[in-house]
Amino acid sequence: MMLNSDQTEIDLPPSHSETESVFSDCGGGGGRGAGVEEAGSIGLCAQARLAEPGEALKKDLQHLSREERRRRRRATAKYRTAHATRERIRVEAFNMAFAELRKLLPTLPPDKKLSKIEILRLAICYISYLNHVLDV
Repeated sequence: MMLNSDQTEIDLPPSHSETESVFSDCGGGGGRGAGVEEAGSIGLCAQARLAEPGEALKKDLQHLSREERRRRRRATAKYRTAHATRERIRVEAFNMAFAELRKLLPTLPPDKKLSKIEILRLAICYISYLNHVLDV
């Protein structure tokens, strides 16, 4: 453990030395033969080296709520670009549907530009007119 210029040895717990802190996580203690007891088992450092890189991230995210995990996942650039692509496709399909509906509606002049709300209102009026024609 490295100390900053404003930290002193007094900040450390009394039985905690620098060499112990470096080797304690890996099973190598302060004395000879400390690692012999764990020869058959895998120490924490070996487990960390064997684990997949994404597992550390998964363990960090496990303590978070479902909503917080979702919020963090949506904050990634990959997610945002995928979402933007899906949204663009959805809007294009929406606009194409309005263009197809617009072609079916009679207006004067025929190439008059209509807003989406005007297209919907005109479609409602045209459908009611066609129903009236069929009823008569």
